[in-house]
Amino acid sequence: MEANAIKTAQAGTLESMDCLVVVSESDAGRAIEISGGAAVRFKASMEKEINDTLDALGAVEPIRISVQDNGALGVVLGARVEAAYRRYARLAP
Repeated sequence: MEANAIKTAQAGTLESMDCLVVVSESDAGRAIEISGGAAVRFKASMEKEINDTLDALGAVEPIRISVQDNGALGVVLGARVEAAYRRYARLAP
């Protein structure tokens, strides 16, 4: 009998000036986890960018967004979130 696989998708890299975004299933609501050097100083603006991007994409399902930031600009973060979410949304239920 096959175990239930967790639905996940990712975009980005761990290179300098980039970020790695992983989107996965969540038990309830939208959960955002941010780690990396800029997380302490820019967490609020990063969360806003992530939420604005997900809202623009119509993301309504309960999901978890994990971001490992390595100095990415806001536009890069938004693009990585969009790419990861679009990949996640294409996965079969």
